[in-house]
Amino acid sequence: MARLVAFVALCLLFASLAAATSPFLVKGKCYCDTCRCGFETEATKYLAGSKVKIECRHRVTNEITYTIDGVTNSQGEYNILVNRDCGDDVCDVVLVESSDKRCGKPNGGRDRARVILTRNNGMSSDVRYANNMGFLSDAPLKSCTQILQQYQLTEDQY
Repeated sequence: MARLVAFVALCLLFASLAAATSPFLVKGKCYCDTCRCGFETEATKYLAGSKVKIECRHRVTNEITYTIDGVTNSQGEYNILVNRDCGDDVCDVVLVESSDKRCGKPNGGRDRARVILTRNNGMSSDVRYANNMGFLSDAPLKSCTQILQQYQLTEDQY
């Protein structure tokens, strides 16, 4: 019986060590808000080659404790591996640079996304999903008026 208990304890120890060393995978998307309306529409263009970064700050001092860069793929998606637990930090994915110069201004309120990078919160998966982040186009597409009518919004309301 003692051997069984020791074996189970040893298995649990190895499992916890393996979980503590596996990296987090942060996933999200970057887009161009081609209608300049503040949210994704059917005219939204996802941006390949845009730059993002994860930035973690200490909860009390607000000093940057960790950063890592990422780039979006052909579908505008990024996948960033984080090799540490940032339990004492507040972490955000932040827009850095758009790959489309005609869509280069970060959309306020959609320019960063909070991510929880700790295992000390009950989440069992190592994958963390960040909200999509967007840049504003220099000018809305001509088709945006019709698109926004589907949402019952006019230019005066956004």
